[in-house]
Amino acid sequence: MATATLRFEVTNLSCAGCAGRAERALASVAGVEQAGVNLANRMATVAGDAGFSELNQALQDAGYPARTEVRTLQIRGMHCASCTQRIEAGLMALRGVTKAQVNLASEQARVTTVPGLVEQEDLTSTIKALGFDAEPLDCDDVVPPDASEQAQLRRDLWIAGILTLPVFLVEMGGHLVPPFHHWIHGTIGQQTSWLLQFILITAVLAIPGRRFYRIGLPLLAKGTPDMNSLVALGTLAAWGYSTLALFAPQALPQGTRAIYFEAAGVIVTLILLGRFLEARAKGRTRAAIRQLVGLRPDTAQVERDGQIVDIPVDQIVLGDVLSLKAGERVAVDGAVLTGRSFVDESMITGEPVPNEKSEGSMLVAGTVNGNGALRYRATAVGHDTVLARIIAMVQEAQGAKLPIQALADRVVRWFVPIVMALAALTVAIWLTFGPGLTFALVAGVSVLIIACPCAMGLATPTSIMVGTGRAAELGVLFRKGDTLQRLDTVKAIAFDKTGTLTRGRPELADQWAAPGFEASDVLRLAASAETGSDHPIAQALIQAATDSETPQSVEAIPGFGLRAIVDGQTVLVGAERLMNREDISLAPLEKALASMAAKGQTPVLVAVDGRIAGAFAVADQVKPEAARALAVLRERGISLAMITGDTASVARNVAADLGIDHVQAEVLPEGKRDAVRQLQIELGAVAFVGDGINDAPALAEADVGIAIGTGTDVAIESADVVLISGDLAGAVTALDVSRRVMRNIRQNLFWAFAYNAALIPVAAGILYPAIGMLLSPMLAAGAMALSSVFVLSNALRLRRMAPALAHNPDAQRRTLQQEAHA
Repeated sequence: MATATLRFEVTNLSCAGCAGRAERALASVAGVEQAGVNLANRMATVAGDAGFSELNQALQDAGYPARTEVRTLQIRGMHCASCTQRIEAGLMALRGVTKAQVNLASEQARVTTVPGLVEQEDLTSTIKALGFDAEPLDCDDVVPPDASEQAQLRRDLWIAGILTLPVFLVEMGGHLVPPFHHWIHGTIGQQTSWLLQFILITAVLAIPGRRFYRIGLPLLAKGTPDMNSLVALGTLAAWGYSTLALFAPQALPQGTRAIYFEAAGVIVTLILLGRFLEARAKGRTRAAIRQLVGLRPDTAQVERDGQIVDIPVDQIVLGDVLSLKAGERVAVDGAVLTGRSFVDESMITGEPVPNEKSEGSMLVAGTVNGNGALRYRATAVGHDTVLARIIAMVQEAQGAKLPIQALADRVVRWFVPIVMALAALTVAIWLTFGPGLTFALVAGVSVLIIACPCAMGLATPTSIMVGTGRAAELGVLFRKGDTLQRLDTVKAIAFDKTGTLTRGRPELADQWAAPGFEASDVLRLAASAETGSDHPIAQALIQAATDSETPQSVEAIPGFGLRAIVDGQTVLVGAERLMNREDISLAPLEKALASMAAKGQTPVLVAVDGRIAGAFAVADQVKPEAARALAVLRERGISLAMITGDTASVARNVAADLGIDHVQAEVLPEGKRDAVRQLQIELGAVAFVGDGINDAPALAEADVGIAIGTGTDVAIESADVVLISGDLAGAVTALDVSRRVMRNIRQNLFWAFAYNAALIPVAAGILYPAIGMLLSPMLAAGAMALSSVFVLSNALRLRRMAPALAHNPDAQRRTLQQEAHA
């Protein structure tokens, strides 16, 4: 390897000591003559003949990996799994490329590169040198189905069909209907018929079929054949043999003169039909992404210089004030300044009931305003909006490779060369032991045509694309594609309590009145006394009361509660110690206090004019959908656990209400990670569901981290799956999506492998000695096209996935009304 000097950026440097350790790590690599790391600009300079992969591995081991960035490329011209592998191998051979993933279904490549070592032009030129078209793609761009490619396929299909049909009718009609055969011979004659067939089929191969030869033959010459090479060899063999039989019959053995022009034409036509159907199906796999992108309006009304003007959405900046009319889509994320309306957020969250928005409420780009008008201030624009981040995450998930695909990749790597060897072996065997050259040719061509790795290449990525896209529509965002396979193996799901299983705020759970008092009157007095307080427990009483009034006076008693005059009555609101301090007997409510203590609820006591009047239990209430979601998870065979920092008594009561078997309470944030590890030892693969900053270590440690979308950014960034709406039913949907996608992938892979395992021997003529059956090359072409269409159609069934738990609009409407009232 020639001596070279490499310059690239190093990450995680914070001091001179870091730079020194990174420098020593580079110097330790064999072949390095000189290494230096500059702390100021974070650049490493290495001279020598060491490969970059070895240098980067040394830096990673030391904790200072090279800075990388992900580039996305749109690729045209791929047809099978061997195409993707050839492109991946070509990209990985470039210095500065650390990872390359090519997705046949989306026709995109995600390439991880080191800035400075490899440029965008290097990537595209490498792909073009391999025989494919490539262009850069912005990370949040969504490429629609290539209309020009579909149009070209449709045109070529029509040309091939029109030119091939007369040949097919003459040859096959003559075989099936003897009078028709005699009529042809009696009118134009066999030689003229064959000559016309030669002209028509030569046009088929030269015009619509040229794509196979333009790509397949150069690759064959390079020793890297693909599916196009198989088709090119098969059709040229049939055409060449027929042409020789027509113009130089003396060159063939006696009795072997036969014409197979119709086979070459029908093969091209059927394969073009299969590719056209593939192109249409691939377009449908991107439907979810296109739907998400379609949520973004092109323009918005923005207040500029005292006037409201229409401007393109990409020109909106942070802080802009926008106007939103009834029925319009929200242009960017923002906070409502004035107005009141209901906004349909179903396309983002999956929730069918519109959410009320008023001053201070947050709006999400792409959602639809109801009947009211709103003014809002832009808080996130461009790539930073929730919608843009969702689109980027879904695209990343759709481009992922699952571990299950490794088997298909290993097979495809050797598949085409093995098929060509089998075809040659088939011809040799039948030439030696069979009826003759014609028979051997038919069998060899059938093997070449029927054995296409297209279905293997499409089996996994199409299911991932459709599944993750549909999940996003249902409010479940898979941030990483391989999460689909890991979630399918999960045996237990552990939940954080506060904000995940519960609402995350105190609410009135129960109430009691002492003899001589009405609970509703006592609650009104307590809420009136607490008016103006922002304490969470005070807010729980205020929200629960149907009405309240302004107190005549309020006196805070630090550490105990407060005293207020309401309607001329002296009202005390506080804990038990306040009543003890005021010598107020609690005997009438002893049972109520005992009940609250047993359930771990917070008691709020109220005294009126020196007598105990009532007691209120305040607690963080379980989310209404939690019990239903957890019950379904149990039915799915999932073990349930709870890991919380709350007290043991509270945790046990919540667990009892929800049917959770494994409870770990009073756990510190750093202890949640250890608790997840313990569950993994006891139960197997574990998913963790949480929403807070303190849940981030557990989310990262779990086999699958599931974040509540209404939680903190730290939790979301640590998770593999995000439940956008915050509804725990999304956890059930995520599990069901995982299981259905993995089942779909296994079906596709089984079909792809079984198809080739079963039909290649049939094409080679294994059934001929027993039943006299030899597969026609035309039927082989049809079967090959059908295999890819089957795999794509099977994957598209995932678009019909419904939420695992049907939404309950009535319950949601009641919740909205309660929150609106609050």
